Amino acid sequence: MINIDLSASPFFDEMLLAEGAHRSHYQAYWQWLQQADQQAIQRKKEEAALLFHRVGITFNVYGEDDGAERLIPFDSVPRIIPANEWKILDQGIRQRVQALNAFLHDIYHDHNILKAGIIPAEQVLANDQYQPCMQGIDLHRDIYAHIVGTDMVRNSDGDYYVLEDNLRTPSGVSYMLENRKMMMRLYPELFAEQRIAPVERYPSHLLQTLRESSPINDPTVVVLTPGRFNSAYFEHSFLAQQMGVELVESVDLFVKDGAIFMRTTAGPCKIDVIYRRIDDAFLDPLAFRSDSMLGVPGLLSVYREGGVVLANAIGTGVADDKSIYPYVPEMIRFYLSEEPILNNVPTWQCRHPSELSFVLDNLHNMVVKEVHGAGGYGMLIGPMASKAEIADFRTRLIARPQNYIAQDTLALSTCPTFVSEGLAPRHIDLRPFALSGAEIRLVPGGLTRVALAQGSLVVNSSQGGGTKDTWVLEDDAC
Repeated sequence: MINIDLSASPFFDEMLLAEGAHRSHYQAYWQWLQQADQQAIQRKKEEAALLFHRVGITFNVYGEDDGAERLIPFDSVPRIIPANEWKILDQGIRQRVQALNAFLHDIYHDHNILKAGIIPAEQVLANDQYQPCMQGIDLHRDIYAHIVGTDMVRNSDGDYYVLEDNLRTPSGVSYMLENRKMMMRLYPELFAEQRIAPVERYPSHLLQTLRESSPINDPTVVVLTPGRFNSAYFEHSFLAQQMGVELVESVDLFVKDGAIFMRTTAGPCKIDVIYRRIDDAFLDPLAFRSDSMLGVPGLLSVYREGGVVLANAIGTGVADDKSIYPYVPEMIRFYLSEEPILNNVPTWQCRHPSELSFVLDNLHNMVVKEVHGAGGYGMLIGPMASKAEIADFRTRLIARPQNYIAQDTLALSTCPTFVSEGLAPRHIDLRPFALSGAEIRLVPGGLTRVALAQGSLVVNSSQGGGTKDTWVLEDDAC
């Protein structure tokens, strides 16, 4: 039998109701769980870890001395989303991605949203992620962010909130795909009992999106990686293999006659689309950081002349900067003339003196983030911070308020998770992936990340988080 911690919790639980009963869309899984053997599940957990390691599903943590590759812990309790709930999420993400691409086109062309006073011009034009070299450059279909990962959480009120938009080089989709393959291998009986929407079409959707990003017929696509020491290298190689395209590094590419070529044993091969997993600053040492060994000299000049497509486009980072995030609902109203389907988390911009004053008075209750931060670093979670940590952040905020935003500490929903003592609630988030080509495509679901430490709200793998398979039930399965 499975030990299940059904103690009362103030958090919304994805599987369990307050009185310990299960939610209706977990019916089939709940029945299976009642008959499951904990020792057998533990053996399958060990089998999963061994298989992940053999396949090479690992990541590196920057800054660690040993440089060891780690497995992202995998939990076999799925996060299940009913079809009617996913329909709203799907519509909301499409709306958000459409508005973000319209915003990017606007700020690199006519600046209409800035002229209208919706967003202060200096907040965009002086942003570190804004790239003046993109001003006036026309992109095919006006798409800047071909791949977007939207981080979402469910609060104690049961509603979903968008935490942030990832438009530069969003990662994690390989774990979404491998988690599903692992669950189907370990527990095929669960998939036989209900209709779970498939996710395995993502690589073909990604390839189609990349091809549609180019105006030419049958373009040649490659994945550009910084190399095997990058924390997400497994994903780079995985996606290239799944799409059937070449994985390249900067040494494999060169510029000639206004085009990008790949070195091959059969001679140079012209490249039309680069799915790049390298930040803007390292793409071209002639245009950005001169010390970069990861980029291709002359790439920017070819890109500006339309000789190659980059996905995502240079300069998309300004739209996922945390200081721009609070304006996304207004972008939706401005560009689409629609009301936002998904809510933002209430956010204070510390660059404004009145909002900074409020944040300083309430640090113990707030989450404070660096506007350019990622991976769970450079962040304060007030309710869990020590007095020393709060005092340190107070000093940082006063010194450089423009570098920070603050948000309410949401009561992230929980999902039962296998831990050493049995099954217990752990906090989770959700990252669906949207692809923008001739149309916007989403596979149903996304990457569910789980904070494995009891009480922790930090789900990032670099901070000890794990992952779960995300099941979206098809209509007749709800």
